[in-house]
Amino acid sequence: MKQLFDFIPLIVFFSAYKMYDIYVATAVLIAATVIQYGSTLLITKKLEKGQWVTVIAVLLFGGVTLVLRDETFLKWKAPIVNWLFAAVFLGSQFIGEKSLVERVMGGAIDLPKQIWRRLNLSWVAFFLVTGSANYYVAFNYHEYWVDFKVFGSLGITFVFMILQTVYLFRHIKPEEENEPQKP
Repeated sequence: MKQLFDFIPLIVFFSAYKMYDIYVATAVLIAATVIQYGSTLLITKKLEKGQWVTVIAVLLFGGVTLVLRDETFLKWKAPIVNWLFAAVFLGSQFIGEKSLVERVMGGAIDLPKQIWRRLNLSWVAFFLVTGSANYYVAFNYHEYWVDFKVFGSLGITFVFMILQTVYLFRHIKPEEENEPQKP
């Protein structure tokens, strides 16, 4: 659900792009991101590290795009952010006792170390593919870039979540039927 929530500024960006141009859409993206994550910060008193990365990247790449009137900078945001996330997930394989996926999801499900490792590496692959796809479309198919950014990214994320869910269901063991029922 949180990942769908994170797509709201992107959808607002898309709408502004279709009605106006890339520069108006970029200003709207910055405003929507600040409002969305600012509200989250006010309500919950915190943002996750990934959300901070997104906010900083939108402000940095969007701001430079507006100041220099060059959309190339905004086109680099998605690939760089995705590749940074891939690097963080990959690095978590080697730092600490738990991978990033296990740290995030470990409280909800119990899986063997090997499954956590595969799941974490699947996130690395997801971010590498998503970043590369965004880069390829942005710099080779300019006229479709914004459409792909919204619908392609959303589609890739949706397919990945379904595949991840199917993979997890294969490895979740049902509770023993012989265990006593809790009152």
